Amino acid sequence: MKLLLRLVISTLAVLVAANLVPGVEVNGTATAIIVAIVLGILNTFLKPVLQILALPITIITLGLFYFVVNVFIIYLASYLVEGFYINGFISALLFGLVVSVVSAILGMFLD
Repeated sequence: MKLLLRLVISTLAVLVAANLVPGVEVNGTATAIIVAIVLGILNTFLKPVLQILALPITIITLGLFYFVVNVFIIYLASYLVEGFYINGFISALLFGLVVSVVSAILGMFLD
């Protein structure tokens, strides 16, 4: 049940971010659900590996390279999901920030 609620929160966060951030397009609610699932899978399995590999660069840049890893994950999701389009680095960066903030705010009500 909690997993389903997390999926709903992530889907709502993707929809909100797609409406707020220019340069991001999500074609419908079904696509937003798929994007939420794909982002969850990529964040669970691929992101930790990328963070470990990028640790020296992240230390040198005082943690700012972490945002580049996050943008790469979003670009990868847009490549994998048909109907989800990102138009530029800044759009992907803002999309990631909005999704994180909205998910955190909505997730507070879940716990």
